[in-house]
Amino acid sequence: MIKNISIVSLSCGIAGEPFVRFELDIGLKRLKELGLNVRFMPNALKGMEFVKAHPEKRAEDLLAALKDPDTDMILCTIGGDDTYRLLPYLFDGGELEAAAADKVFLGFSDTTINHFMLHKVGMRSFYGQAFLCDICELSSEMLPYTKKYFEQLINTGSISEITPSDVWYEERKVFSSDQVGKPLTSHKNSGFDLLQGASVFSGKILGGCICSMYDMFNGERYADMPKLCEKYQLFPSRDDWNGRILLLESSEEKPSPEKYRRSLEYLKQTGVFDVVSGVLVGKPMDEMYADEYKKLLVEVIDRPELPIVYNLNIGHAMPRCIIPFGVDAVVDAEKQVIRFNNR
Repeated sequence: MIKNISIVSLSCGIAGEPFVRFELDIGLKRLKELGLNVRFMPNALKGMEFVKAHPEKRAEDLLAALKDPDTDMILCTIGGDDTYRLLPYLFDGGELEAAAADKVFLGFSDTTINHFMLHKVGMRSFYGQAFLCDICELSSEMLPYTKKYFEQLINTGSISEITPSDVWYEERKVFSSDQVGKPLTSHKNSGFDLLQGASVFSGKILGGCICSMYDMFNGERYADMPKLCEKYQLFPSRDDWNGRILLLESSEEKPSPEKYRRSLEYLKQTGVFDVVSGVLVGKPMDEMYADEYKKLLVEVIDRPELPIVYNLNIGHAMPRCIIPFGVDAVVDAEKQVIRFNNR
């Protein structure tokens, strides 16, 4: 059971800005009601400008949380777009490998890059939720589906299985204090959608935000990002992907079909689609380009026998489940369940 949570800002430092203080108060109250002890790491609340300028301080916070014997869980405040800048401070002297510990690490979006970092040093992690995005949700309470998986994680330290949500929610457009208690617009959800291949397949899951992965190969956002990712061999090798299940979900940027195609083509060039046992794909936010993405997945991957399951409630579209990386998973699209062997 998880009792002590350390919160980090490894990408964007928005959690430290005064205009989101009311959201932090909501989230802290909810965590305390769940019986959790919460602390923010020293640099987590220093604001966007400081966090942006000091990747070495972000790295210090992660390492300190990993080394802290009282920390059971490391929770990311939110994503962002430049956590790759932590790479030298975590790998040049073997710092991350030395600090790796059997702790729960939870985050998504740009945190995809941190998940790959932890995978590189053999540490399992959990993908799918973050403090500001989920715990601090402005509705009168956490979204029920989201809360179910967060509570399972803190109560057991693991996730046993995931099934589809009955509903999905439109993106909240305004995050001001007058929105507190206002519900999100909901729609009926259609469940897991098997696009091709066998309905049952297995393997350890790894992956995350396809937009973050795109930036690992394309320098249009940050010219040095592909170079650093290559230098530290951050994207797993083809052999490492063998038999795994690739998870893909798209960001709030709602990439155009053209960019989504390029993202898939970058991944295809690595050989990942030749060796994985299947592909899981999250519902896009507001279902933007959902049909186009489905067609592109089938067309670009171009392996009719490779299972592709679409419309998981994971990533940027709400509500969000939590997917454990590094444990054996069995996907059963017909029975609409993904089960995990946590032994």
